[in-house]
Amino acid sequence: MTAVTDQDHTEHADRPDDAKGRKSGRNPAGKNAQGEPADGGHTRVEDGRAEPAGDAWDDGLIARRVDETAQSTRYPTTDSRSAAPPAVTPLVYDGPLRARLEALRELVGLSRTRLDSRTLSEAGRVLDEASARRRLSGQHTVVAIAGATGSGKSQLFNALAGVTISETGVRRPTTAAPIACSWSDGAASLIERLGIPPRLRRRPLPAGDGESPLRGLVLIDLPDHDSAAVQHREHVDRILGLVDAVIWVVDPEKYADAVLHERYLRPMAAHAEVMFVVLNQVDRLPGEAAEQVLDDLRRLLDEDGIALGEYGEPGATVLALSALTGDGVGELREALGQFVAERGAPTRRISADVDIAAARLWPVYATQRRTGLSEQAREEFADRLADAVGATAAGEAAERAWLRNANRACGTPWLRLWRWYRDRGESATGPVPRTQGDEETTARQRVEQAVRTVADRASAGLPAPWAQAVREAAARGAQGLPEALDELSVRAGLPSGRPPRPGWWPVAVLTQACMTILQFLGGLWLVCQIVGVMAPNLGVPVLLMVIGIVGGPLIEWSCRMAARGPARRYGQDAERRLREAASGCGRARVLDPVAAELLRYREVREQYGRVVGAAGR
Repeated sequence: MTAVTDQDHTEHADRPDDAKGRKSGRNPAGKNAQGEPADGGHTRVEDGRAEPAGDAWDDGLIARRVDETAQSTRYPTTDSRSAAPPAVTPLVYDGPLRARLEALRELVGLSRTRLDSRTLSEAGRVLDEASARRRLSGQHTVVAIAGATGSGKSQLFNALAGVTISETGVRRPTTAAPIACSWSDGAASLIERLGIPPRLRRRPLPAGDGESPLRGLVLIDLPDHDSAAVQHREHVDRILGLVDAVIWVVDPEKYADAVLHERYLRPMAAHAEVMFVVLNQVDRLPGEAAEQVLDDLRRLLDEDGIALGEYGEPGATVLALSALTGDGVGELREALGQFVAERGAPTRRISADVDIAAARLWPVYATQRRTGLSEQAREEFADRLADAVGATAAGEAAERAWLRNANRACGTPWLRLWRWYRDRGESATGPVPRTQGDEETTARQRVEQAVRTVADRASAGLPAPWAQAVREAAARGAQGLPEALDELSVRAGLPSGRPPRPGWWPVAVLTQACMTILQFLGGLWLVCQIVGVMAPNLGVPVLLMVIGIVGGPLIEWSCRMAARGPARRYGQDAERRLREAASGCGRARVLDPVAAELLRYREVREQYGRVVGAAGR
């Protein structure tokens, strides 16, 4: 087999006469016999920049070179332009993954106003990549070959392709830009997504004995992940985030390299099902040393948290081979063929990406305790607001006012006169009342303390961003709350006018008036007897006066006892009205916004549970 360049819009790349006058990919003039650039009219594409070919081919940095003209004299080539582009079947995710992606999209949407963009960036990237991959071919599996300098990944790439496509050698770095090899048509859009230009796309010749077992495979040879050139490492990091699977090639000398394990393998542990770890160059190990190194490699992978696909369990495939001698390459080719034929790598890759995004979001969504506001916390908040507006004092004042009105209506004239004189004296020489400013300051402090307390209780146990959102909602509601409570206390306080009177009140007033009249009649009768107007008879007038004098206070005392119940109920009603008004104001301004934040958090928790694949956590 040989490699065929998949360059539909390049006319001279496969012409045998392009090799005339070339040495190491160019002639001294930098052009071939037809006056075209020595690389077949192509330009060098690296880091997204197009550069002229020519002298750049011999600088030792571009190693992925193919002597296409030399191969054309030895192998027949296939013109990919002769066939029409095949119909591409888009990738279809299974139901659970679609549900998880939709939940992740809802989660990001609900969290944008609560979390910063940096926190949601990974989840947004996963959604974008999942959407982009879904629109591309589902019949192909993109597999990248990655490894350190000198691990032999390009040699393995050529061994799998069956022909020299990627250049190998002792010069480092050998591989400078990714190169793609596709075993079937319809993968152009997948390769374009990776940013690999047409001049770096190859295809092996079709197998002579029928369909290739690797049909559907798109193999990507990457630069060294530990290259001294920053651009090479950027190529590796970018493409590893886009491919469906990866083959990690390690060698006996650097299989335990800390850079490989800490920067790549450990963070990619969730992608174990779409990962191959290949110990290359086992031909350099004597005797049983290869098995010992392979066992140690498995131990390191286990410490990295990478599940190993052994005994039928899902996980990474670990193999030992020699790309130079071909020992074990067939086993890798067979495993790759089965892996590609399943066509499940893209779905498993995206599912692992969702797992990683969910794990990174765990600190901002998960909590280990029950959250929310209990009824006790709500009642205590209402009680604090009621104390701030003086609901209890208002109720007691209403009760005293009712009793005072009852005493005024049902008391004796003499006692009422004395009380009037006493109240008049106290009003002139009484204690200095508390100023309104002091009362307002105390009430404001109580309101602020009540808001802080309920905010702390509501945010207890919440992740930091959501706890902050709850506290901010409570603080916004607290603005203007003292003034609103003052206004409500005026409207919902004591009603204007006199308190209502019970049905027995007029009878008591009439009876008290009769007692007073009896006193006056008895006294007038006695005066008339003294002055001689009437015949002496002390019994009747004295009896009338005694009845009036004793009956008046007795009726007043009875009315006072009878008035205690209605007065208490009147005070309780006044206190209840003020408490309800304060509670309603606090609920509308503080509790409802806090409850809305808690409800939003419960919604995102439910969505997060769907993202991680559980009903809730």
